[in-house]
Amino acid sequence: MTKFPSSSDTDCKKLYLDTRSLLEIHAKDMKIDNLDQTFLTDIVIPLAIYLDRAFPIRHQPYFICFTGGQGSGKTTLSSFVQKVLSESLMRSATGFSIDDIYKSQEERKVLANTIHPLCYVRGVPGTHDVQMGLDLIHELSSADQNTSTKIPSFCKPEDRHHPVEKWPIYKGKPDFIFFDAWCGGAKPISEENWHGPMNDLEKEEDPDGVWSKWSNKELSKDYQILFNKFDSLIMIKVPNMDFVYESRWIQEQTLSKTITDPEMKKKIMTKDEVYRFVMHYERLTHYVLEELPGLSDIVLARDESFKFSFLRLPNGKHI
Repeated sequence: MTKFPSSSDTDCKKLYLDTRSLLEIHAKDMKIDNLDQTFLTDIVIPLAIYLDRAFPIRHQPYFICFTGGQGSGKTTLSSFVQKVLSESLMRSATGFSIDDIYKSQEERKVLANTIHPLCYVRGVPGTHDVQMGLDLIHELSSADQNTSTKIPSFCKPEDRHHPVEKWPIYKGKPDFIFFDAWCGGAKPISEENWHGPMNDLEKEEDPDGVWSKWSNKELSKDYQILFNKFDSLIMIKVPNMDFVYESRWIQEQTLSKTITDPEMKKKIMTKDEVYRFVMHYERLTHYVLEELPGLSDIVLARDESFKFSFLRLPNGKHI
């Protein structure tokens, strides 16, 4: 088994020095202020080197998932690791988020009218076009060096996909396909252990569990086909549900920094709206926080100060 590198290793130190400027520019592009250099030295660099060494070049791309609660930092960490792999280690990489394969408003309206009104709200299992994700993986895996593949892109403030002509284009066949999903790797909850309403949203809008049980059943379908394709599952574990609420609010504030259109800015959620929105995710998030660490290949922690650290490495070693 490939040894997981330490930030004190010579290779890690050299790669950090070679990529520091590149990654600082990347942080600015992502609207990240005051980038913590230990995030790069202790997390991004060792993880990128490990993936490069543990997953040698082969014909088919490796499918790597980052999972964890909303706002845990999955998309950010994935983006930095992709940057190091593709531009410094010469291992081509691309990625997408479970947020990029949402069902359309029209599709969710049908679900809302036939199953339960809460089915219209995007986010929980059942509101994603999983086949879109499976098709994308197939396209990238079947590509050659001249193939151009469009990567789905979703606009959260508008609650719809960007026009297809504006989707990012990846040329060639990648060595790695990264996927970040707040519920990546999760399995359906047994209804034998089903709890009643978990929060005010469920008490007021789904007291009989029609919507929550529907979403749980959806998780048992095509999501498991997608999740079973993972070559590695990497989890970012946050302390508790309160952290998820606060992190999602910070995520919304960061999103507002990237928007210049005044009309679009009006669609950014308030703090109360964000907290109500996260209630849709709470039931499955408890499962993610409690059960997924035992199913993941690598587990990182993110604390209240937003500092990352490794909890468990690929050899099962706890730190």
